[in-house]
Amino acid sequence: MAIHSREYLSSGDLVVVNCTHQSNVLVMDDTNFRAYQRGGRASYYGGFFTHFPARVRVPHAANWNVVLEAPDNARYGMSVVRN
Repeated sequence: MAIHSREYLSSGDLVVVNCTHQSNVLVMDDTNFRAYQRGGRASYYGGFFTHFPARVRVPHAANWNVVLEAPDNARYGMSVVRN
């Protein structure tokens, strides 16, 4: 399952994700998210996490897409800590 959330975040904001299973947490801008959706090469912050909570800081203000790639039976939660 892939969970997607899009939100405007400011420089230094922290994306916090909890999940019951090892998962990919990908934080990317709109251009890279479109490439990701097409199956192309995309740059992102984050990656594969085995321990949670996963914390990913955004480098600049923009609309950011958070994608959680987790097993179907995973329980998860996402939040943002504002800078």
